[in-house]
Amino acid sequence: MTTTETIRSAEKERDALVEESILPTLLGQRLIGMLGYAWIWVGIAVIIATYSLGAAGIGGGIPLASVILTIALANLAIGAFMVLTADIGTEHGLSFAVYLRAPFGVYGTHLPAMSRGLVAAMWFGIQTYLGALALNGIGQYFLGFDNWFVWYVAFAIVQVVNTASGIKSVERLASLAAPAIIAISVWMYFTLEGVARTKGVNIWTYQATGEMSLLVLFIANMGFWSTLAIDIPNLTRFLKVPSGERKFFKRNRNIFLAQLIALPVTQALIAGLGAVSFIAAGNWNPVEVIQGQGQGLSLVLLLALVVLAQWSTNNSANLIPSALTFVNLAPRIINYRIAVVLAGIVGTLCFPWEILNNLFVFLGYYGAFLSAIGGIMVADYYILRRRRINVPDLYKLDGQFRYAGGFNPAGLFAWFVAGGIAAWYSQYAFLIGFPLGIVLYLLLMHALVLRSNPQQEIESGYSDDFLATSLGKSWVYLGHGQFERMTEAEAHGSEIGREDL
Repeated sequence: MTTTETIRSAEKERDALVEESILPTLLGQRLIGMLGYAWIWVGIAVIIATYSLGAAGIGGGIPLASVILTIALANLAIGAFMVLTADIGTEHGLSFAVYLRAPFGVYGTHLPAMSRGLVAAMWFGIQTYLGALALNGIGQYFLGFDNWFVWYVAFAIVQVVNTASGIKSVERLASLAAPAIIAISVWMYFTLEGVARTKGVNIWTYQATGEMSLLVLFIANMGFWSTLAIDIPNLTRFLKVPSGERKFFKRNRNIFLAQLIALPVTQALIAGLGAVSFIAAGNWNPVEVIQGQGQGLSLVLLLALVVLAQWSTNNSANLIPSALTFVNLAPRIINYRIAVVLAGIVGTLCFPWEILNNLFVFLGYYGAFLSAIGGIMVADYYILRRRRINVPDLYKLDGQFRYAGGFNPAGLFAWFVAGGIAAWYSQYAFLIGFPLGIVLYLLLMHALVLRSNPQQEIESGYSDDFLATSLGKSWVYLGHGQFERMTEAEAHGSEIGREDL
């Protein structure tokens, strides 16, 4: 049997920790380039819920220019954090839930991973609901049919089918949606600014009577993307990387345009539209405002692009991360396509309209616990292991990540405490949960865990045997729990294509 045939056969195995879609991606399977990844992030950032963040700032008494600048800086900060966690995907090809087996244990991973997976499913429901309202508007115009719930179910099904088709389908949708979204956003700005002008209101000098602080707005916007900040490896494991590049910035160069420009600029502009909509009509949702002003095909075009925006976000930001946590939960019985369906079902049943009515509370509490996970990930990957990971043991029930019965008490205790304290002070969640997660995890690992649970990558003196992309190699699964690092030529990675992702 050839090496390629051996690898293909091995990838069909399924056990308690192994399933094709959560195995490390090979260098030859990473197909998304810099521009494609940036388009994905433009699509991700353009969601209707973002409008409410800008409107909250305006309603809180903050001038428009300050709202836009604060939101841009908040997303630049969270984007920089994403660059750090992204290296788990670019260096080792690992998904978020599988990597969490290192700081939390092979069973302990399910608690933080599923907390993220369920939040992602809820966001899928929120986005689907908002898209369904736009679809209902189109249905009313063309068909005289008014039933948003029918559109809600139909839109959910279409998105699930598209996401189940794989990462390239997601990229193709994003490359179509993003330019259209940018164009319609420019049109929306001038339309809303015109509405304000007819009422004698200058959007740039307008100031409400609220008392929201810039810091609260800043932290809320960091919490908005704290979900993707921790599970960004789910996307970056499919990103093209220069093989054998040891320098961090060169190895991750395809990430920077998306995380440090596309995300903060797009997010700030879309939130700014929400703020302008609030100034012009007292409503944070510019789609509803323009629906009241527009008519004919221009209105239909607007609503169609709203649908496209929700769709492009849901694929990469919500369904894929949620699905991979379901696969990680039970690889023996759940494959990627089944997991996408499960994520879609959970999301559509979560009453997203109620969550949307309490968005800032939702952001504060889940952002608190996810920020603590982020701190633990950075501490484990960069400080404790120095980017080295014993990847084969991530897929072994009796390996070094078993800890105490499959649970790492240091990771779990640090998460509960740091996340709980951050949730108690939810307005400042990320500023508390992230650094506290780092400190508690490192203290507890050194005090309680490492002596009785030696970690090979640390005991080896941080040997390069536990690196992959930096050495021009991939972690290749050969079956029966065996891994080997191979170059792309050795693995014939360009000839291997996983069916699911």
